[in-house]
Amino acid sequence: MRRTTIALVPLAALSLAALTGCNPQGAGAGGAAGSQDAAAIDAVNIIVPADPGGGWDQTGRAVSDVLTGDGLVGTAAVSNVGGAGGTVGLASLANERDPYTLMVTGLVMVGAVETNAAENRIEDTTPIARLTEEPLVVVVPAASEYQTLQDLVDAVVADGQGVTITGGSAGGADHILAGLLLEEAGLTGAEVTEKLNYVPNAGGGEAVSLLLGNNAAAGISGVGEFAEYVDSGDLRALAVSSEEAATLLPDVPTMTSEGFDIVYTNWRGLLAPGGISEADAAGLTALVTEMHESDAWKTVLEERGWTDAFLTGEEFTSFVDENIVDVSGTLKTIGLIS
Repeated sequence: MRRTTIALVPLAALSLAALTGCNPQGAGAGGAAGSQDAAAIDAVNIIVPADPGGGWDQTGRAVSDVLTGDGLVGTAAVSNVGGAGGTVGLASLANERDPYTLMVTGLVMVGAVETNAAENRIEDTTPIARLTEEPLVVVVPAASEYQTLQDLVDAVVADGQGVTITGGSAGGADHILAGLLLEEAGLTGAEVTEKLNYVPNAGGGEAVSLLLGNNAAAGISGVGEFAEYVDSGDLRALAVSSEEAATLLPDVPTMTSEGFDIVYTNWRGLLAPGGISEADAAGLTALVTEMHESDAWKTVLEERGWTDAFLTGEEFTSFVDENIVDVSGTLKTIGLIS
C-alpha cells in the first residue's frame, strides 16, 4: 500500500525579538503607527468554534488558564461558538472588532471550510500561532465485535451504511481519516461516499455519548478526547494515526503496524481577526510566545499528551496556506468534495 501522510512541516518559529524588536512602542489597539507589545495587552477574548468537551475547547480553556494563571493578562474570557466544523465561529471572528481576540483553529476547520463552501475563509484572518499536534484514535465500544482496525474497515466495505462511524464535523480531520482508511482498503472516491456512514458531532462529549449508547459502531477523534474512556474500559482503542505510539495510549497499535499505510496528525493553533494592525498582531504573537515558553504551558502539553508544534509569523502563515491546498486535494481524492 502507498503511504498517506498528512503531517506537519518542521519550520522554525520566529523569535520573540524578531516579532517585537522591529517597531518602537507606540500606538495601541488598531493604531497605524508604533508597536503593541505583550505587556500592554491586559485582556483577550478567546473564541472556541465548537461545543464544550472537544479538543478545541480543551485548547481554548488551557490557553485561557495559562494566560491568566501566569498573570500574562488580567482576563481571557472563553466563548463557545460551535457549528459547521468551526465555520460558524469563523464567521463570528470575521465580525469581531476587538483586535485582541483569539480563535482556536486547526486541521478540522481547514476541511470544514472546503466541504461547507464557507463564505468566510481562514485566508481572511490573521494567523498568530500553531500550538500543538495530536494523533487521532479509532475506538469502539468495549463490547464491540470489532477486535482490530481491519475488522472495522472490512465491515464498512461489506456492509456500507450499516456501520456508523462518528467523529467531528463533516470534512474535518476525523472524517478525512475515515475516508483515507477506506481508500487504503481499495475503494474509489465515489465508493467511499457511497459506503461511509459518517455521523458528525459538534464536540467530543457527543461522540462519547453515541458510542456508550451503542448508537455508533466506532468513533474517531483526538487521542486526548477518548483516552480517559479507553483507560476506564468503556471504550476500546483499535489504532492511533501517529508514526509511533501515542503518549496517552502507549499500548495501542499504530495504523501502519496494523497494515494501513497512513500517518495523519491533527494540528491546532490560534487566529486573530483579519485586518488588525501589524502592531496588534505582533503584540498578540508576543503574548502567545510568552505563554508557550512558560512552565505552565509545558505542563499542559504533558498532561494532555499534546506534541509541541509551535510556529509563528510568516512560517505559520505559509504552513496554513500549504495545509489548505493539501487538505483540499485530499478531500477531492476521497470524494468528500468535487
